[in-house]
Amino acid sequence: MRITMHVMGYFFERRPGEPPLVKGWVPFLGKAFEFGKDAQKFLSVHKEKYGDIFTIRIAGKYMTFIMDPLLYPYVIKHGKQLDFHEFSDQVAPMTFGYPCTRDPKFPGMAEQIQRAFQYLQGDSLTSLIESMRKNLIFLFQQDYLNVTEWRMEKMHHFCKKIMFEATFLTLFGKPPHANRHLGMDALREKFEKFDAKFPLLIMRIPISLLGETKTIRDDLINFFLPQKMAQWLDPAAFIQQRTKLFEQYELLGDVDIAAHHFAILWASVGNTLPASFWAMYYLVMHPEALAVVRGEIDHVLQLTGQEAGSGHSITLTREQLDSLVYLGSTINESLRLSSASMNIRIAQEDFTLGFGGDRSIGVRKGDVIVLYPQSLHMDPEIFEDPEVFKFDRFIEDGKEKTSFYKHGQKLKFYLMPFGSGVSKCPGRYFAINEMKQFLTLLIAHFDIEILQGEGPVKPDQSRVGLGILLPDTDIQFRYKTRIP
Repeated sequence: MRITMHVMGYFFERRPGEPPLVKGWVPFLGKAFEFGKDAQKFLSVHKEKYGDIFTIRIAGKYMTFIMDPLLYPYVIKHGKQLDFHEFSDQVAPMTFGYPCTRDPKFPGMAEQIQRAFQYLQGDSLTSLIESMRKNLIFLFQQDYLNVTEWRMEKMHHFCKKIMFEATFLTLFGKPPHANRHLGMDALREKFEKFDAKFPLLIMRIPISLLGETKTIRDDLINFFLPQKMAQWLDPAAFIQQRTKLFEQYELLGDVDIAAHHFAILWASVGNTLPASFWAMYYLVMHPEALAVVRGEIDHVLQLTGQEAGSGHSITLTREQLDSLVYLGSTINESLRLSSASMNIRIAQEDFTLGFGGDRSIGVRKGDVIVLYPQSLHMDPEIFEDPEVFKFDRFIEDGKEKTSFYKHGQKLKFYLMPFGSGVSKCPGRYFAINEMKQFLTLLIAHFDIEILQGEGPVKPDQSRVGLGILLPDTDIQFRYKTRIP
């Protein structure tokens, strides 16, 4: 007993200059339960008590939270001393079932994977956007555009069904003798079951303890075996490049390669599906916002000689999509309200983290430094009435608003749904354009309404720290094609 208390006392002892430590009653878990229940409230309470910087023991890790967004740049610029890859290299292989990319057996693989992300930018991004547009139009025409009478459907299911298949076709291509892959609904349902266990896998709970999750993951991986993918037509340049680099490593097995492709599927839709739901939900729940966005879309269509409604295929370039400022603001506002990611860095050595002037904190090797942007997104000093959806919040003088302030100082980072620095999502431009295309086609072609008595929907807090929160329930809406 004396030895146990001595060890616990050693770990709780703070060195000069280190942030205050919030102690939990349960060894190892610390404050994990309280944090998971309502992270935003939990952190706000401790900020009031301990200030802008404090350390919490969560699941055996000492996690130092930086709560002042004016201090974020000082953390983000320390790329060598505060590393993201140590965390991702530990978690991703265990979650998705492939060997560590930094294993000496695979020299240079991690660097090549990072370079492949350039195919989500520039001309390759333009091609991706055009392919996504065609696939969305194809799916709408096949399944929805002949609905002349009101049809009811669950909104989250509607978004998942369309965006999952359209994204899959855009990235991985089509089967050799058809326009759609067989079993896409079954694949999506398995994906959702795996995704439901994702928070536990990220916490490094062994997959063998999670019931049928291992079998489900194996089925998802097997969908991407190289001999199957070799038959698919017109995959994105990004996927082609990744396939080529994996083929260079003889020690990387077919199942390992398939697991890498499955991981990209999760990365491409795991957050985009709920993000698309939230943007659609907030628009339909606020008819005045929907009317303005619809008017903006119709105006651009008129300028380009196109017509909305059933029977018309519309084409908007990337530049034209970017000109839809109210649509862009709506998406930003929905991301502000629904994102709850943690930006994590792991200290590579003992050092002093300076914040400009005389302010600094002591950091130990192995400590986890955390930025929690939801606290920024819900700060009433930065965003007036932060819990209220305002579709034009990110517009100023007819253009995108980029000036937001804290303590009278302009913020460098004010909207962070995609992470920051080296951990910033490389597919963020594609994700935003996917959402713009989906919403543009939906609004241009359909009348949409929430059924009376439905809602409101709230974010499910079980995925706090992992990105876009899922809705706590689904909601019924009705739609029919617009008559020109």
